[in-house]
Amino acid sequence: MRSPLPCARLLADIGGTNARFAWQAAPGAPIEALTVLPVAGFARLQDALRHYLDTQAPGPVGSAAIAIASPVLGDAVRMTNHDWAFSQRDLQAALGLRHLRVLNDFTALALALPALPERHRRQVGGAAADAEGAIGLLGAGTGLGVSGLVPDGRGGWIPLQGEGGHVTLPAQDARERVVVDGLARRHGHASAERVCSGDGLLDTFRVLCEAEGAATHGIETPAAVVEAALTPRQPQAVAALDVFCALLGTVAGNLALTLGARGGVYIGGGIVPRLGTRFDASAFRTRFEGKGRYADYLRPIPVWVITAPESPALMGAARSLDGLD
Repeated sequence: MRSPLPCARLLADIGGTNARFAWQAAPGAPIEALTVLPVAGFARLQDALRHYLDTQAPGPVGSAAIAIASPVLGDAVRMTNHDWAFSQRDLQAALGLRHLRVLNDFTALALALPALPERHRRQVGGAAADAEGAIGLLGAGTGLGVSGLVPDGRGGWIPLQGEGGHVTLPAQDARERVVVDGLARRHGHASAERVCSGDGLLDTFRVLCEAEGAATHGIETPAAVVEAALTPRQPQAVAALDVFCALLGTVAGNLALTLGARGGVYIGGGIVPRLGTRFDASAFRTRFEGKGRYADYLRPIPVWVITAPESPALMGAARSLDGLD
């Protein structure tokens, strides 16, 4: 068996639907051998990692950084939107790693933002960012991830690790109250993630169909809701996407106020980049700025949609290992 390269790294970005793996020969080296695997295809995270190392990685590794859609509060980690659970100590021993870092996936994405190229982001409103201001981050995918960066006073950044996707969802008009009440009946708590995510978009569509006595016409996935809304060929799908964009704007504006995110707000995740100009023309920006006396505070804050073809969270995961190996 080959010995691990002194600084070779395994990098992972684990979401509720897909797991992205990559390999890095050393700190600062290019990220190579990117592979995307369905999380449903493996019983355990360890099995998926071993499969990647055995079949795709260019060589053995000595360290690993895993960005995962879950709170990371101690040795035991359990995913929010999938059934994978593991002990960090046991995983490190099983893979024979000198160093293992496990961090929230949006904390990892936040770490990548300062180095994100302009070509990998699209601005939606606002002006220029304050280079010394905090940065907000949220993104709708299988769930709703929320994080940010706070200046450390020495030219660097401190990433935030929280679960802001689970804050209570506000409703601002009659249709949104129908949605929030319907989601509260279904789930007991109408969190931001219950609308601003893939499953949330589908749930919103179903609640609206039920409230309006409309048929779902076989629309059974988030992608199908988006397709039906963009066509547009189904009124409740259009309405669901409108609610999604508006409430995402409300949540993003709340985040900008909470962090004082004069350095801008980034939107990641898999849904918004697919909406293109439909998102730009939605109520997102109006709701982002619609904070009464603080509209003038929010108006110049830029919002960027992350359009990178590969997961920037892998670079953030790599940066979390700097100084360890």
